Amino acid sequence: MLHQIGEDVISLFYPRVCLACGNILFRNEDVLCFSCMYHLPKTGFHLIEDNPVARQFWGKIGFFSAASCYYFTKGSKVQHLVHQFKYKGYKEIGAYVGKLYGPELKKSRLFNSVSSVIPVPLHPLKLAKRGYNQAEWFAKGLAESMKTELDTSTLIRAYSSETQTRKSRFSRWENVREIFKVTDIARQAGKHVLLVDDVITTGSTLEAAGQTLLCIPGIQISVVSIACAVK
Repeated sequence: MLHQIGEDVISLFYPRVCLACGNILFRNEDVLCFSCMYHLPKTGFHLIEDNPVARQFWGKIGFFSAASCYYFTKGSKVQHLVHQFKYKGYKEIGAYVGKLYGPELKKSRLFNSVSSVIPVPLHPLKLAKRGYNQAEWFAKGLAESMKTELDTSTLIRAYSSETQTRKSRFSRWENVREIFKVTDIARQAGKHVLLVDDVITTGSTLEAAGQTLLCIPGIQISVVSIACAVK
């Protein structure tokens, strides 16, 4: 009782707010208010083999399946949520969305055979500057809710790269095509892995990371993100 009273007093001065819409959260809400949790624009792509995210990679790399949880549009609540996640230090957003999305992926025939979750890695210098890898936090939530392995060591970022913001698709590909390395070929040999990032725009980063993982014999790669910018 005293603990709850203490929390209520703190909330008067430092109210917890929904990280998508900014409304004050009720006691039984966390990260997202119930309204945003149910009404943010979900894609449903994890149930559709031929979806806009999957099409982005056709003819480029043979991913088994591809999906995103939410649609990303400028000025939307999803954009605000992603901005809070990437730039404002709210890393818990990634784990929260991962825990929501993981059970949905587990029920899909396109993703239910995944045995490991691999986040797109950051270079150590960028990781030190930002303080956390947003893709890894999303991957943590997915791995926990899907009851699969979280693998943060097989794929590494060997070279730093410039920011992808405002680059063309070709420039983005040139910027990332040789920056990833595999450290342990045997660990994921013959397995279905889930490669994850926070947002899919052109898909260049996931494409480059996937191409690197394809050096592993028998590997099957699927990709997901928190949000995607699709036309």
